[in-house]
Amino acid sequence: MAAAESDIDPSSSICSEFLHFDAKDTASRWLAAADLQQEVYSHLASYVPRILCVGPIGGGSSREEQREEQREELACQLLLLAPLEWLLLGEEPAAGLALLQENNQPSPLCGHVFKVGEPTYSCRECAADPTCVLCMQCFLGSVHKEHRYRMTTSLGGGFCDCGDAEAWKKGPYCQKHTPSDSSRDTEEVCVCDPLAQLPPDLVARAYSIFSIILRYAVDMLTCEQEDQLPAGLEPPERGDSYYCMLFNDEVHTYEQVIYTLQKAVNCSQKEAVSFATTVDRDGRKSVRFGDFQFCEQAKSVIVRNTSRQSKPLRVQVMHSSVVAHQCFALKALSWLGQILQYSDGLRRILCQVGLQKQSEEESSSLVDRLMLNDSKMWKGARNVYHQLLMNSLLMDFKYKKVFAIQFAKMYQRLQSDYVKDDHDREFSITDLSVQMFTVPSLARMLMVEENLMTTIIRTFVDHLRHRDLQGRFQFDRYTAQQAFKFGRVQSLIGDLKYILISPPSQWSDQLRLKFLEGLEAFLKLLKCMQGMDPVVRQVGQHIEMEPEWEAAFTLQMKLTHIISMIQEWCSTDERVLIEAYKKCLSALTECQGGLADGEQPISLSLAGHCVETFRCQVSQDKVSIHLPVCRLLAGLHVLLSRTEVASRYPEQLPLGELSPPLLIELPLRCLVLCAQVHAGMWRRNGFSLINQIYYYHNVKCRVEMFDKDITMLQAGASMMDPNHFLMIVLSRFELFYIFSSADIRKRYREANKDLVQQNTLIEEMLHLIIMVIGERYVSGVGQVESSEDVRREIIHQLSIRPMSHSELVKALPENGNKETGVERVIDTVASFKKPGVTGRGLYELRPEWNKHFNLYFHHYSRADQSKAEEAQRKLRRQNGEDTALPPPLPPPLCPLFGSLVNLLQCDVLLAIEGAVLQWAVEPSGGGWTESMLQRVLHLVGLALLEEQQQLENCSGDEDVTFKYTCKITRPGEAPSTSGSVLALLESLQNAPHLEVHKNMITWILKMVSSIKTMRERTSSSSSVTISQGGGLEETLRDKDKAERKRKAEMARLRREKILAQMSEMQKHFINENKELFQQSLEELEASTSTELSPPSSALTCASQVCVGPRRVGGAERRQLVTCILCQEEQEVRGHGRAMVLAAFVQRSTVLSKNRQRSLPSSEHLDPVFMPPDLCLGTHTASCGHIMHATCWQRYFEAVQLKEQRRQQRLRGHTSYDVENGEFLCPLCECLSNTVIPLLPHTHTPDHSVDHPSLEAWLVTTNQQIEALKSAHRRQSDGVSEGAEPAVPKGFRVDFTPQNPFSSSISEMITTFSLSTYKVGLKVNPNEQDARVPVLTWATCAYTIQSIERLLMDEEKPLFGSLPCRQDDCLSSLTRLGSACWTSAPLKTVHTHFIRLFSALVPDCQVENSPCLLDIDMFHLLVYCVLSYSSVHALDQSGRSVMDSGHLHLLQLVTVAHLVQVLLTSTTEEVFMDQDSGGSEEEELTWQLYCSLRKHLNSVLPEVSSGWQLWSRLKAGVLPFLRAAALFFHYLNSAAPPTDLLVAGPGHWEALCSYLSLPSNLLLLYRNQNTLLEPLIQRWCCHPGVRQSLQGGGVIVRFPRESNRLINLPEDYSILINQASSFTCPRSGGDKSRAPTLCLVCGSMLCSQSYCCQTEVDGEDVGACTAHTFTCGAGLGLFLRVRESQVLFVAGKTKGCFYPPPYLDDYGETDQGLKRGNPLHLCAERYRKIERLWRQHGIAEVIGHAQEANQTLVAIDWQHL
Repeated sequence: MAAAESDIDPSSSICSEFLHFDAKDTASRWLAAADLQQEVYSHLASYVPRILCVGPIGGGSSREEQREEQREELACQLLLLAPLEWLLLGEEPAAGLALLQENNQPSPLCGHVFKVGEPTYSCRECAADPTCVLCMQCFLGSVHKEHRYRMTTSLGGGFCDCGDAEAWKKGPYCQKHTPSDSSRDTEEVCVCDPLAQLPPDLVARAYSIFSIILRYAVDMLTCEQEDQLPAGLEPPERGDSYYCMLFNDEVHTYEQVIYTLQKAVNCSQKEAVSFATTVDRDGRKSVRFGDFQFCEQAKSVIVRNTSRQSKPLRVQVMHSSVVAHQCFALKALSWLGQILQYSDGLRRILCQVGLQKQSEEESSSLVDRLMLNDSKMWKGARNVYHQLLMNSLLMDFKYKKVFAIQFAKMYQRLQSDYVKDDHDREFSITDLSVQMFTVPSLARMLMVEENLMTTIIRTFVDHLRHRDLQGRFQFDRYTAQQAFKFGRVQSLIGDLKYILISPPSQWSDQLRLKFLEGLEAFLKLLKCMQGMDPVVRQVGQHIEMEPEWEAAFTLQMKLTHIISMIQEWCSTDERVLIEAYKKCLSALTECQGGLADGEQPISLSLAGHCVETFRCQVSQDKVSIHLPVCRLLAGLHVLLSRTEVASRYPEQLPLGELSPPLLIELPLRCLVLCAQVHAGMWRRNGFSLINQIYYYHNVKCRVEMFDKDITMLQAGASMMDPNHFLMIVLSRFELFYIFSSADIRKRYREANKDLVQQNTLIEEMLHLIIMVIGERYVSGVGQVESSEDVRREIIHQLSIRPMSHSELVKALPENGNKETGVERVIDTVASFKKPGVTGRGLYELRPEWNKHFNLYFHHYSRADQSKAEEAQRKLRRQNGEDTALPPPLPPPLCPLFGSLVNLLQCDVLLAIEGAVLQWAVEPSGGGWTESMLQRVLHLVGLALLEEQQQLENCSGDEDVTFKYTCKITRPGEAPSTSGSVLALLESLQNAPHLEVHKNMITWILKMVSSIKTMRERTSSSSSVTISQGGGLEETLRDKDKAERKRKAEMARLRREKILAQMSEMQKHFINENKELFQQSLEELEASTSTELSPPSSALTCASQVCVGPRRVGGAERRQLVTCILCQEEQEVRGHGRAMVLAAFVQRSTVLSKNRQRSLPSSEHLDPVFMPPDLCLGTHTASCGHIMHATCWQRYFEAVQLKEQRRQQRLRGHTSYDVENGEFLCPLCECLSNTVIPLLPHTHTPDHSVDHPSLEAWLVTTNQQIEALKSAHRRQSDGVSEGAEPAVPKGFRVDFTPQNPFSSSISEMITTFSLSTYKVGLKVNPNEQDARVPVLTWATCAYTIQSIERLLMDEEKPLFGSLPCRQDDCLSSLTRLGSACWTSAPLKTVHTHFIRLFSALVPDCQVENSPCLLDIDMFHLLVYCVLSYSSVHALDQSGRSVMDSGHLHLLQLVTVAHLVQVLLTSTTEEVFMDQDSGGSEEEELTWQLYCSLRKHLNSVLPEVSSGWQLWSRLKAGVLPFLRAAALFFHYLNSAAPPTDLLVAGPGHWEALCSYLSLPSNLLLLYRNQNTLLEPLIQRWCCHPGVRQSLQGGGVIVRFPRESNRLINLPEDYSILINQASSFTCPRSGGDKSRAPTLCLVCGSMLCSQSYCCQTEVDGEDVGACTAHTFTCGAGLGLFLRVRESQVLFVAGKTKGCFYPPPYLDDYGETDQGLKRGNPLHLCAERYRKIERLWRQHGIAEVIGHAQEANQTLVAIDWQHL
C-alpha cells in the first residue's frame, strides 16, 4: 500500500498552494498564451490528480467522508474553476456573473428541472397532452389552478413547460413568466439574438473556453482506455495507484452485491451496504485502492462470484489519474450548467459548440459523441450530461430543432443501444424523446423531414424478429432474454404515441405523404399481428402446457391508443381518410387471400331464402382473437360515415370491391369463439383462452377489439341481404340445422350435442343479433355525439349499483390523453353522495334516467347483467311500476348503416322468433330456456319501437317501409306449422310457467295495438296520430292500476284480520296464567329498583361522596359474570374461583410533554415518582371479555402448542407474538398480552366510628412510619438504635395480615403485575423486584389520566359516557391496584409508602426525595392511596380509619398540587381585573401566593390580581380533580352524582363535593394553616424548586395541554413538495426514495432504504422503526408521502397500512397517487386517526388488519 500513502501526501501540499495560488494571474497568463487548450490541459494535468485522487476511505465514518468531499469541492472551485471564471468574465467572478444576470433578457420558458418525487401539475382542460406539466410555483401563479387538474410526482428529469405556447391550449404563462409587452412583439422576438446582448470579446472567450471544456469532458467520459489519458493530460509523475471500480447493473440484487463485496474486499456488512447503496445511486463506486495487482485480485473475485446465474458484475481496474479526470469532467459539466443560468447568450454559445461538426473528416459533433456512447457510461455521468442538455439545447428553441433533427437521424442506433443496455429508461438518452416529440410543430417537422413515424415503426418491427411461417409474430417460444428485450422495445410505442398525440389542424401535401407512408409501415406491423396466437379446440384430453398469450395482449394494449390516434388523424382530412381506407382494405385483402381456398362451398336455404357460403367450423378450425387489420378497417368505415365522405365521394371509394361476407367472416368467428367458450365447449383449452376472452371484452382492449368486431358485423349486415347475413350467422354458430328443419322440436332431440351447450349458443346468437341491431351509440353508426356514448356507459354502470368516481373511471375506456369524459356528463345523470368518516363518495343514478336502461347492454359481463336486472326490477317494484324491462328507444342510424333495421323484419329472424316462442308454448323437452325467450321478446320490442319511431317521424304522404306488425300477425311461412308470432305471444301471456315475463309480453301487446291504431289514424287522417294511441295505452294502464289497487286492499284486510286473531289469543293465554305473570312482573320491578336506587334512599344526589368516611360503597350489589369459554355463570367473590378480563398492556408516550428526555436503563430506572412531563407511561386496555382463570390458562397453553407446531411447519410470523405472552381474545380476536383478575366491590365504611382530624391522622401516620422504619432497621442490622418509637395503639409491626383472596386470584394478581413490570420496564419477569407493585399502580394512574384527557377534549361527561369495555377495565384495574400489596412482600410496599409520604411530609431520614416540581401529583395520589392499604392492614385497633386516611391523603396532595400550579403558572398575559371587590377565593389565593414568594425570596414575579391567579389555579387543578374523581369512583364503587353524568359547564361544585373537598379549595389551606404552613415552607425550600424556577430544566405548566398529531397542510401537494426537497441525512445530499413523515412529532425520515438503517437491540432496522423507539415507545404513525398512505408500526414485526386522511373531490383516497386528482385534508378522518392514537388503539388496529389480511404478516416491517 506504499502507493496509497505517497499519493495522499500531495493533498497536504495542496493546502499550502491554496495560499499562494492566484486565479486571476493564472487567467491572465492563459489569456496571453498562444495555445489556450494546451495551457488549460497542462494546468488540469498537474492539479486534477492531486485534488481528486484520494483512495476510498474504507471504514471511515460518514462524517470523515463528508469532510473529504467538502475539501475536494473547495479545492476544485479555487484551483480549477475559479481561473476559468476569471478567464471567461475578465473580472471578479461574483461581480461578473451578477452583471451578466442583470443584462440578460430571460426566456419566458421556466425550464425548472424536476427532482425525484417533486409534485407536477397538468391541466386536464388546457394541456396539449398529459406530458405538459407545471412546477408548483408556476402552477400556483397560473390560471390552471382553478381548472380540473391532475397532480403527480415526478420520476426526476423532465422540466416545467410554463412559457411554452405549444404545450397549452390557453394560459401558457404564469404570472412570473408572462413576457413583457415589448418582447411580445413577434418580429422583435425573431430579430432579438441573445448573443447581441454580450460584449464581443466575452463571446470569443466563451467560444474557446466552452469548446475546450466540453471537448475535455466528452473525451474523458467516452474514453475507452482504463489507464491511458488523452494527449496533453498525462500527469507529470505517474504512480502505480489504481482503483477497482464496480459498476451498477439492473440484474444483480442488493444482497448479491453486498455478499460479493464482503468476500472480495474483506469489508464489514455496513461498509458493503454503503458501497452497494452508492453504486446503485451513482452508477459506480471504487471498492479498493492500491497497486494494480491488489485491485486486479478483487476484480477476479467479484467476477467469479457473480457470473454463476447471469452475466457478471461489470468491474474495471482504472488508473487513479483517469478516475480523477472523469470526476472533474462531471464537475466541469455541472459548472457549465450553472454558468448558463446567468445568460441566454452563453447558453446559445454552448449549443453552437456542442452541435457543430468537429472537422471536415469527422461528421459527428460533441453532443453526437456523448449520445452514441450513452449506454457505455455509468448512471452518474449520464445524469450530469442529460441535465446539461436539458439546461442548454432544450431551453433554446432554435437549437432544440437542430438537436431534434440529430436525434431523429440517430434514432435507430440510439434505440438499439438502449434495448441492449439494462439501465432503466430514465437513465437513457432515449428518454429525452418526450421533450421533443411532444412539441407538435417539432413532431410534424421531424415527420416530414426525417420520416420519423416510419423510422419508429420500422425500428420497432426490426426488434421483433420471431415470426411463424405466415410472417406473424410468435411469442410462445420466447427466451428470458427475448422477453426482456420485448419489454424494453415497448418504449418505442411511447415515442410513436408522442408524435401522434395531437392531430394536425392544417395538412400540407408533404405531411399527407409522410403520414400515409407511416401508415403503410404501421399496416405491415398490424399484418404481423393479424391472426397471431391462433387456438384450436382441444377434444379428448386437456391441453398439456398453457400457451403464452400475455405478450400478444401487452402489444395489443400498448397499440390500442396508437390505433385510435391514427383514426383520429385520418378523420381530420378527407383525402388522407380515403387513401388510408384504400390501403387498409388492400392490406386486409392480402391477409384474407386464402380464407375460402380449399373450403367446400355450401348452399343454405331457410324461410324461402337461399345463400352461397363455405363450410367453416369454429369448433374444429384454427381461430385467432387478434384481427387488428379488420378492426382498423371497421374504424375507418365508421369515419367514412361520420365525416359523410362516403355519401359525397362514393366514386373515390372502393365500396364496390368490398365483399361483405368476407368482411364479416373473421370478426364473426371471433365472436362465435367467445360464445362457445361461454357455453363450455373449450374447457380443455385451459386458462390461457379464458384470459384472452376476458381481455378481449375488458375495458383496456375492447375499444379496438370487441367493439370494432360488432361494428364490422354492422357494416357487413348493412351491405347484405339481412336474410343472408342471418343464415351465415346461424351457420357459423353451428345452429343452422336446428332452425331449418321442418319439425323443429323433433329434430332437436335427435341431435347428439349437449343440450345445455346448444341452448347457451342460441342465447349467445340472439344476444349478438340484439347487439348488431341495437348498438348505435358509436358516432358514425348512429346519429349521436361522443358524450352520449359516455353518458350511456355511466347509466349502465350505475344501474348495477351506486359507484365511486374511481370505479366509474375504471369502467370506462381512456383515450390517449388519459381522459374518459366522465366529468362532462356525470352531473346530468347522477347525484353525488358525500362519504362519512369511512367509505368513499358514491354516485347514484337519477331516477329519470332509469328508462334508458338496456338489459342487453353490450359491455355487461354476465354477472353485471344479472346484478343490473335484479336491481332494476327491485327498483320498479319499490316504485309500484310493473317489472317489465323493455328496450329503450334506440337513436336513428346514419345513412351508411341505415339498412340495418331490415334485420328486424326479415323472414329468417321471424322464423327464429317463431320457433323459440313455439318451444315456449309447449315446454315439454329441455329444448329452450327462459333467457332465450327473454332475448326474443327484447328483439320483438326493438322492432316495435323502430316501427313506432318511423310512424311518428313520417310525414303524411310517405309510405312507411317498416311493417313489422303486419308481418307478425300473418301465420308463419310454409315450412313452419306454427301460428303467427303475435298469436303465440297472446297464448303465452297467461301461461303460468312464464309469470316473470308476463309484464313484458303485456307491454309488447300494448305496443302492437297502439301501432295498429297509429296506422289506422295515418290511413284515415294524418293529424291526430299519437294522442289516440296514447289514450288507448292510458286506459289499459288505468285498468292495470285499478286491478293492482284492489289486490293490495284485499291483502291489507287479510293482514289486519290475522293480527286481531293473534292479539285475542295472547290475551286469553295471559288471563289463564295470571298468577305466573303477576309474580314475574313483581320480580322485575324489584330488581330494577335495587339496581338503580342506592340502598339508603335518604341520600340525595348532592351528598353523594366517593372518598372519606361519608362515602357510600357498592358492596351490596352482587356481580354475576359469564365465562366466554365455558359459558358458566359465577359471582365475583374474594375467595371464589378467579375470573379474568383479557387485557393489553403497552408502553406509551401519548401524554408525554418531553419526548427528548433520555431515561436511564431499565435496570436503574426508579419508577416510584412519575415526573410531571409524563415522558413514558404504561397503558392498559381491555376488550371487556371475561373468562375463568383456568379456562384462560388452558386456552393460552393451546395457543402456545399451536405456535410451536406452526414454527416447525413454516417460518412466517403470526399477527401476535406468543413468546411475549400475546394472544388473541377467544371471542373478538382483539390483541391481548395479559389478564386482569376481577375483584369484589369495597365495603361501605362504618359510619359509627369517629374519624380523626387531619392533624391527629398525621401524628398517627408519622408514628406508624417511625415504627416501620425501626422494624426495618432491626431486620437489616439486627440491632435497634436508640429508644423504641411510640407506637399507636393497636398497630402491630410484626403482624402478618390474612390474605383476603383465594390462591387462584392471588396467582392472577401476580400474573398481571409481572406483565406490566415486563412491558413497562422492558425487562424479564422477576417477582422479587421491588418495582413490581409500583408498575401496577403506574398503569392504573396513567390509564385513568389518558381517559380523563380524552373525555375532556371530546367534551363528554366525566361519568356515563365510557363504553362498557373501558368502564370494566378501569374498575378492575383500580381494584387490582388496591389489592396488589397482598401478593408483594409487605416490607417492599411499606418502603414505597414511606418514600411517597416523605414527598408530602418531608422527612430528613429519607434520601433522594424529589422536589415538588418533579412529581406528577395524580400518580403520587394513586400510589399513596394504594400503598396505604398495606400500612393500614397492620392496625388491629378495630377502628377502620382507612377512608379518613384516603381523604387526608387527597387533601394533602391537592394542597401540594395547588402550590405546584401556582409555582409554575406564567404571568405574561395580563387579564383585566374582573371586579374590584375580589371574592374570598381570590383573597386566599393571593395570600397563598404571597406566602410562596416569601419562602422563595421573590423568585416568583409579582402579580397584581388575585382573580387572575384564582382562574389559573382553578383551570390548572381541574384535570387532577377529574382524574381523582374517576379513581375513587372505581376504587370505592361509589355512584356518581347526576351533575357529572351530563356534559356542559358548571361541574366544579359537584366535583368538589363528590371528592369531599370544599368548593373553595383554598379553605383547605386556611383551615389547617398552622399545620400546612411549615409543610409548604419545607416544599419550597427544596433546592430543586429554586433551581427549576430560575431556568434549570423544562417547567411543565398546568393544565398540561393535550398532545395532538401534527398539523398537516390542507393541500397535499405542499407535503409532496416538502418531501421532494428532503434529502437523505446519511448519503450526502441524495434524494430520499421513500420520504416518510412522523405524524406524532413531524420528523421527516428516509424510510425503506439501506442507507438509514440503524441498530436497535442488536438488529438492523429501518429509519421508521428506529424512530418509533425514541418517539413513541415502539409505536409509530407515519405518512408515506409519495404513496399517500398512512403506516402504523408497533415494534419490529407488526405494522399495517391505513387509509390516509387526504381525499379528492370525490371523497376517495388515492393510495399510491395513481389517479392524480388534487387531494385535500379531511379533518374528520384525521381526527379519527388522532383519536385512535390517543385511545391507544393503534396496536389493536394492526392486530385486526394482520388477522384479516395474512399478506401483511409477511412484510418485513422493521426495514421500513
